[in-house]
Amino acid sequence: MSTRGPVYEFRVQGHLDGHWADWLADLTVRHNDDGTSTLTGPITDQAALHGLLAQVRDLGVVLISVAPVSPG
Repeated sequence: MSTRGPVYEFRVQGHLDGHWADWLADLTVRHNDDGTSTLTGPITDQAALHGLLAQVRDLGVVLISVAPVSPG
């Protein structure tokens, strides 16, 4: 995503492998001690948000939460 937008945080069940970072656009993948992963990064608009949600769905992982963390 080339144009910055609000920063979102996505929390998913399990530890995602680092190679998914390229597939998940500009998101940073962080592994949490509780066995979850947090994906954080700018989302340009609602269409990009829905596209990213579809990518997370396609990974087959459980989506725990989605939250904006900055207005962009």
